[in-house]
Amino acid sequence: MTAFIPRDAKWYLADIVEEVRVEGSRRNVVHTNRTLIRADSPEEAHEKAVALGKCGNTAYKNPKGKTVTIRFRGLKDLNVIHDELEHGAEISFSRAVSVSEKEIKSWIPPKRRLGVFAAVEPHGGPDYASAEVIQQAYELWPSLKGIRGPGYKNAKKRGRRKR
Repeated sequence: MTAFIPRDAKWYLADIVEEVRVEGSRRNVVHTNRTLIRADSPEEAHEKAVALGKCGNTAYKNPKGKTVTIRFRGLKDLNVIHDELEHGAEISFSRAVSVSEKEIKSWIPPKRRLGVFAAVEPHGGPDYASAEVIQQAYELWPSLKGIRGPGYKNAKKRGRRKR
């Protein structure tokens, strides 16, 4: 059985997986980036999504001088968007069967925990910030200097960042 792709489909949603490694750290960080793809066919969407993923391959130094390597690992998923891109358009969906009331309630967090309202918390993984980008930010906004310093480390230990 093949997927239903509307004849006039122009937009796809790709889950691009990239792995971040920091020199000297045993831990990695893996990002899944949900990315909008404009294409006239599923094949073209796949080609464009893979090309976007590969464009993200890079290496740079973090503030401690360690080499950070970002590598495209593949596509986790690629789906067509059936609706026109406008307010109320359904971008994707998931399906579950025989879901208890308790489980449904667990899926629906309070407003403050929704992504756009949630506090930004340190990830606790290796530092893969770009030293060059941080230096440029300090040059543009000198008041930011020190944010990644001792207060940042102590805030990480407590599980929150000072504001």
